[in-house]
Amino acid sequence: MALVSLSEMLADAKKHGYAVGAFNTNNMEIVQAIVAAAEEMEAPVILQASQGAIKYAGLEYIVAMVKAAASQVSVPVAMHLDHGTSFEQVVGCIRSGFSSVMYDGSKHPFDINVANTQEVVRVAHAVGVTVEGELGKIGGTEDDIHVDEAAAMMTVPEEAVEFVRDSGVDALAIAIGTAHGPYKGEPCLDFDRLEKIGKMVEIPLVLHGASGVPDDAITRCIKLGISKINIDTDLRQSFTAAIRDVLAERPGEIDPRKYIGAGRERLKEVVKTKISLFGTAGKVR
Repeated sequence: MALVSLSEMLADAKKHGYAVGAFNTNNMEIVQAIVAAAEEMEAPVILQASQGAIKYAGLEYIVAMVKAAASQVSVPVAMHLDHGTSFEQVVGCIRSGFSSVMYDGSKHPFDINVANTQEVVRVAHAVGVTVEGELGKIGGTEDDIHVDEAAAMMTVPEEAVEFVRDSGVDALAIAIGTAHGPYKGEPCLDFDRLEKIGKMVEIPLVLHGASGVPDDAITRCIKLGISKINIDTDLRQSFTAAIRDVLAERPGEIDPRKYIGAGRERLKEVVKTKISLFGTAGKVR
């Protein structure tokens, strides 16, 4: 199946009250695990590449792997740029075949974020690519982008309305208390803020930094309007743990297929669990 647009997936998710998982990928085994899990669960899925993933694997390799994987399954697959921070990078991903891009201008003042996002939307929409924007700052670290917890700023509902109206984005990532990377304790999410934004903004909302958020909090977020949920740290942890287990049991193992393959299988089970939690299983239409 060819790559599909993010807006197709998220419109259905918003209408029917579930969320689509957006899983970060860095190599072939992670790509294979994610699409295999989605196929088994009959669920639409988003594979996303961050700046770090593109730097590590190379843009051409990432695109080729995701397209190859999508062609082997019957479920809808979208390919998404996660946290693009420059117009040039976003355009490069669009030209390479991404079906969706995120422009993260949250580090800029509001007006500049709107203006930059507008320009990305103009170019992306001209070729049928959807755009996710971000308003508010999500704590933690995402590749080379770091936001101290004290500096993380929650999304202001009234600004969200203005941002969506003026920028033309198809989806909006909001800051309600989640963070990138492992949590030091249980995250404290501002559900009241999410509920208010969900009632005021018509487009699908996105939750970043969802690894480590308790299941009941995830379910509540979906009920309050979250339609796309980003998962990365949980995948890394499961993949690495499986490799460590194999090497601890067989320290003399030199065949990477044996331990990386174990990582792939463990990661696939995590993705299946997330798909079930998000309510996406069986949602292929």
